[in-house]
Amino acid sequence: MHSIPHKTLTDALQWRYATKKFDATKKIPADQWQALEEAMVLAPSSFGLQPWRFIVISNPEILAQLPAISWGQTQPVDCSHYVVFAYRKGLSVADVDHFIDRIAEVRSVTRESLEGYRSFILGTHTAASEQGWLDNWSSRQVYIALGQAMTAAALMEIDTCPLEGIEAAKYDALLGLEKEGYASICAVAFGYRAEDDKHAHLAKVRFPHSDMVKHV
Repeated sequence: MHSIPHKTLTDALQWRYATKKFDATKKIPADQWQALEEAMVLAPSSFGLQPWRFIVISNPEILAQLPAISWGQTQPVDCSHYVVFAYRKGLSVADVDHFIDRIAEVRSVTRESLEGYRSFILGTHTAASEQGWLDNWSSRQVYIALGQAMTAAALMEIDTCPLEGIEAAKYDALLGLEKEGYASICAVAFGYRAEDDKHAHLAKVRFPHSDMVKHV
């Protein structure tokens, strides 16, 4: 593991923008796309529960239907890869147990040795269920993966555009998510900017560092 120069990171973040127009003729190489999928999978989440699913849409018949339920945005059909980010609805005790089983498998430990951690997780799960913020908690985790995927793409000089302007219920119906216990919350288009995307040449607008970061 080697660190990258700090300027490599800041230059990549300065370079990225919400790409409005993609070059539909350019596709992300398979090995680079695999790395981006892995970046999503490796994203951190509360307790490590990973209450999400990433739906990579490549079916042209499905893609063709997306602009109409994405506020008329054409990125879903123009980009190289389009991913819907969905969260686990009604995260259950069974989902927690599935995660505990996975820890035991990956780390070669007994399930009994993880009982304390399981109880700790279930304490928060019970509170979230009883107080009505379980789905809100799960859905917020998705944005961690979203940010990680976009940063990883920027470091690889791959453009992205996050889309919250989607009709989530219609996405869910089209993709059959509800029957699987998931709900879409946003999407990301990945690919390469078109040469005539005027937004690519606009100065990035951010408030001054001193207004945004406070040291105490």
